[in-house]
Amino acid sequence: MTADTMNGVKADINSLRNTTQFIIPEKKTIHQGYDIYPAFKIEGPIYNDFASLSEWIINQKKNIVIDGYSGVYWEQFRMELNQQLIENGKTVHWINIDTALKTPEIIDRLIADNLQLNDPVFGKQYEGDLADFFDTEKLGLISPINDELTIIYGCGAALVNLDAKVIYIDVPKNEIQFRSRAGHIFNLGAATTTDPKIQYKRFYFIDWPVLNKHKQQLLASIDIIVDEQRIKAISWMNGTDFRSGLARMSVHAFRARPWFEPGVWGGQWIRENINGLNQEVINYAWSFELIAPENGIIMENEGRLLEVSFDMLLFHNNKAILGKAAERFGYNFPIRFDFLDTMDGDNLSLQCHPSVAYTKEHFGENFTQDETYYILDHHQDAKVYLGFQENINQEEFRTVLENSFKHHNQVNVTDYVQTFDSQKHELFLIPNGTVHSSGKNNLVLEISATPYIFTFKMYDWLRPDLNGKPRPLNIDRAFANLNFERKGQIVSDTLIAKQTVLLQDDDWQIVNLATHPDHFYAVRRFEFDSTIKAHTEGQCHILSLVEGESIIVKTGNSEQEIHYAETFIIPADAVHYELINKGKNRAKVITAFVKEECC
Repeated sequence: MTADTMNGVKADINSLRNTTQFIIPEKKTIHQGYDIYPAFKIEGPIYNDFASLSEWIINQKKNIVIDGYSGVYWEQFRMELNQQLIENGKTVHWINIDTALKTPEIIDRLIADNLQLNDPVFGKQYEGDLADFFDTEKLGLISPINDELTIIYGCGAALVNLDAKVIYIDVPKNEIQFRSRAGHIFNLGAATTTDPKIQYKRFYFIDWPVLNKHKQQLLASIDIIVDEQRIKAISWMNGTDFRSGLARMSVHAFRARPWFEPGVWGGQWIRENINGLNQEVINYAWSFELIAPENGIIMENEGRLLEVSFDMLLFHNNKAILGKAAERFGYNFPIRFDFLDTMDGDNLSLQCHPSVAYTKEHFGENFTQDETYYILDHHQDAKVYLGFQENINQEEFRTVLENSFKHHNQVNVTDYVQTFDSQKHELFLIPNGTVHSSGKNNLVLEISATPYIFTFKMYDWLRPDLNGKPRPLNIDRAFANLNFERKGQIVSDTLIAKQTVLLQDDDWQIVNLATHPDHFYAVRRFEFDSTIKAHTEGQCHILSLVEGESIIVKTGNSEQEIHYAETFIIPADAVHYELINKGKNRAKVITAFVKEECC
């Protein structure tokens, strides 16, 4: 649902998204260095307008279902497409599927236990289906008008039992959040829009899980896929060509589209080293390199671009992507890569992450947020906060934190938590329950299990968020999960990765960075002067160039250039790949994959 029109007047596009980030261009541009719009070349045309889509609809001589994801500006889309159909001499009977939704009051009762209104941040995943939000009797009453083209549109339109062509509209989750901040979109079945953070919580725990199931069920029958993020300049392509593109991506190297966000602790490295970003932003705290639930993938044909959600790859063929790990993780991509930039910024909050059992019980997730910090760059004074001091007193620590929250008192964190000097290419291990924080002046490549919002903040240096409001703390949840045995010398011995050479030759070596037993993934580093060859061994490999100018990655007959700090994926079904150094100095590529024993 959206609130993108008023009295039938089209809204101004600039008012429909609240962000300083640029929108993806229609066509691929040539650039040097890190590419913020990485695209995978496919066969089959991509179109960039409503006119061509209207022509396709008219030529089908069938009724049409236009389904799609949350955050689509449905009425804006309908008006643009209807105008083109009228200009082509076609009158359409439009039916909004929202008329068959259950009342907001019934839906609120349906999701109340999952939404957990007493908690401003966390809820529990809804396990039902999209159909739960609709009135079966009302759905049954929806039918086309004889001798007139009928188009049923909206989230869940394909739930109507209708012999029709299916158009599916996707919109990236970063754009959904930008639209939410603009106050123009509703949650599924909601009567009103609300605060963006509350809206995001409902998206994460309610809307997105049911819409993902629905999208997966529709994928094989989609006739047209539409990327709606540019609103008036849509991209679209044939469903058969789209699925062929997914199949090709599933056996070759590709990149997800990263996206970037400022934060209260954010630094300046990303802004100064990644071209194409808005330089007027105060900082960039994050680069979401690969957070599969929120990243997109971009397809390219003759320079035209179309972006869809990353999970389309998994829905199409999760075994081709994940290999042996598909049995355990299903359609959930298990590993994430992201950058935390505190260079000339500030400390992250003092935090920890929940245990597996706690995560399952309270949030409905099947695995938890076990992390590592890989130091990509740092200033001389940079530190990492990790583990407790040997003399930690649990009760005293909690009292100090609670008093700080109530009375705005500063906490001398190092009285309770250890710090370690940052060293380039060092890997700090952060299994669930470990107290930790990145200090200022680090560029951290965070290699982690995919869950990404379950951070329990205990102390945030008495600072407000960028909007001037207090940042919520989660002291109770943190103390239900903190491991107070990770203290003293144990931290140095077990939470800083031991690095050993596994294999080597004259101009290359493979280094193992041993992870903690709680980590289900392994981390290794390829170091090479010219080339190195690798085998997926039935696993998906996630990689990043952490030293060197650029490399070429070869999978089968496909080659792709990778620049410094870019993250890329090798699907399990690629089987073999080769990395070729294009720089003058030794290249280093970090890689992570699911441990054999954890599949």
